[in-house]
Amino acid sequence: MADIGTLISTWFSGRLVGRDEFGNAYYQARSKTKPEGSGSLVKARRWVIFKGRPEASKVPAEWHSWLHHTVQTPPTEAEPHRWPWQRRHIPNLTGTELAYRPPGHPSMGQQRAASGSDYEAWSPDQG
Repeated sequence: MADIGTLISTWFSGRLVGRDEFGNAYYQARSKTKPEGSGSLVKARRWVIFKGRPEASKVPAEWHSWLHHTVQTPPTEAEPHRWPWQRRHIPNLTGTELAYRPPGHPSMGQQRAASGSDYEAWSPDQG
């Protein structure tokens, strides 16, 4: 959950652009781009307010592109192109109950299979 200062600032200066499948809300500054100095443009500020614990991996690729001004149209207005090989986005599950653990991981109550490698540690005493 965002702190109270961020929520107040968002309420006054932000415009809700959309939400993703995880419930994160995406905002853009109400003011449009404005000229600065030598003809360059300042891009309108964009940000996300996470639902639940703030975790950057909870931002899907299409919203990440919009947040970083890679694309100008948010995913709510134009469906992003998806390749047949692309998988659905899932956040990083490290540190949660759903994290991947290989077969034999100690937390699964199992023991790793014996290794048949021929690895031998080097020692500086060996000639």
